[in-house]
Formats: sequence, structure tokens, C-alpha cells
Amino acid sequence: MKIQPKNGVGVSKDTKPKKTGTLFYLKRDWQLYALVAIPLLFIIVFKFLPLLGLSIAFLDYNPILGFSDSKFIGFDVFKEIFTSREFGHALRNTLVLNILDLICGFPMPIILAIFLNEIKCTWYKKLTQTLLYLPHFLSWVIIAGIAYQLFSPSTGIVNVMMGTKIPFLTEKWHWGAMYILLAVWQSMGWGTIIYLAAITGINGDLYEAASIDGAGRWGKIWHVTLPGIKPTIVVMLIMALGRLMGSNFERVKVLSNTSVTDFSEVIATYVYRVGLESNRFNISTAVGLFQSVVGLILVLGSDRISKALGESGLV
Repeated sequence: MKIQPKNGVGVSKDTKPKKTGTLFYLKRDWQLYALVAIPLLFIIVFKFLPLLGLSIAFLDYNPILGFSDSKFIGFDVFKEIFTSREFGHALRNTLVLNILDLICGFPMPIILAIFLNEIKCTWYKKLTQTLLYLPHFLSWVIIAGIAYQLFSPSTGIVNVMMGTKIPFLTEKWHWGAMYILLAVWQSMGWGTIIYLAAITGINGDLYEAASIDGAGRWGKIWHVTLPGIKPTIVVMLIMALGRLMGSNFERVKVLSNTSVTDFSEVIATYVYRVGLESNRFNISTAVGLFQSVVGLILVLGSDRISKALGESGLV
């Protein structure tokens, strides 16, 4: 087909319909689909296929018999767990320690990110950030070793220098405080990365307008910086609430001892001791399923509450 414009020059126009469909896009962009296939396969194999193992929670599971031949017992395992005094004790400790973690640890990266953003000396800012990030790369085994070297009642450097014998890690109340403070120290530097990225996304004209209006440094933080990163804070808070039922097994295991069992027995150690050491795999699976369901409810509930209050949610 030819279109004859006013200047007399003929211009051809292809009226064939464009090719569409799955096969067309697969053939055209097969390199991209090949790249996506690798992480997709990883997620399917290591995230979705293991969900089939949740059936263990409803079976009198025997590894020799397998899934198909193990006896189905319904919700008997859940009844046993929820009537167990040990599980109630572990659940209480998990919630208390995680809530304290949230109260003490969640604001620290925000505060630290704001302070780092106010530092104008570039080299000092980079040096501070590097030093604050380093604890994140230390395992809890190393952190526990450092803690015992520093805070041991008789040989710890802190007690030796102070001339005291404070049981930082051998008395339950002191242990609880150290458990929280060590976690804050280990995670707060790494957590600032997200908030610093959110701060850099704030329009600089807002700070100039605040300066014209007479706002000082604290005024800019309160009226510009904090409102600018509020959506990020809300999202991170919702995700943190979803982890209230979880617990870091390595952290608890390496810091705990027989003197602080009242506080250090959490769901993770309960699963390890009762579920795995005793070969009660259905108990460990049922507790894990319980944690996941409660975590999902907390995430969805806090997301809905956030949106109802006019804030941004996860999606």
C-alpha cells in the first residue's frame, strides 16, 4: 500500500499485523528468559518444593516409612504443643525478647542514618560508615567470643578495669540487656544503608525552602527528612513485625548458658531440643508452620492498619 503525500513522494506503509504471542516473545528474547530461568528454578526447588514437607506436621512421621506410609494423626501434634508448658515458656521468651529487640533496635538505624547524613566531612563520613558496617559481617560465634572476653565476671576486660564482678552474661536480667545491646550493635550500622538511600531520594529544594522559612538543622530533620523517609520506615516496620515470632538460633545458642535458661529458652532452641534432638520431626515442623502463619497474619494485619491510617503499605 502506498500513501501519496502532498509533495508527491510515495511512502510505503506496512499494514501487516504485528506478531504477538508467547512463542514470539520467547524466540525474540530467549536470552532474557534463560537468565530468569536460573533464579526461578532456584526458588521452585528450594522454596516451593520444601512446602510439601509441611505434611509432616500432621503425620506420625517416620523417616524410614516416608510421607506416604506414615500414619496420619491430624492436629494431635498441635494439641500437644499448645498444651505443653515448655512451649508456652519458649513462646513467652521469644515474644518478650523480640519486642525488646524491636523497641531498642528498630529506631537506631533511623537515628544513625540521620546523623550520618548531617556529617559534611566526606572522608570522616565514609570512615564512620565502614566501621559501623563491619559488625554485620561477624558471625554470632565471633561476637559471643568477644562478649565473653569483655564481660566475663572474673576475667572480662570491663570488670577488670572497673574493679567489679558484674555478671553481664551469667545473670538472667543482665544477660537479657546484653542480648539486646549486642544485637543493636551488630545490626544498626547495616540497617542505615536503606535509610541513607531513602534520604538521598529527598528533593534538595525542600531543604532550601525550609532554610528560607527559617528552619534550623533540627527543623529540617523534623519537617523534611523524617516525612521524606516515612514510607520506608513504615515498610521496614511492617517487615519487622512479621519477624516477631522468629528467633535467631545461632545468636541464642552461643550467648546462652545454664545460668540464664529462664530467659534464653526460645522457640528456636525448643525446636532444636524437643523436635530434632528427640527425633520428633512433626513437632519441629508444626512449630515452624505455626510461626509462619502467625508471621503472615502480623504482616498482612499491620499492612492493612497502615493503609487504613493513610500510610503506604508493602504494595
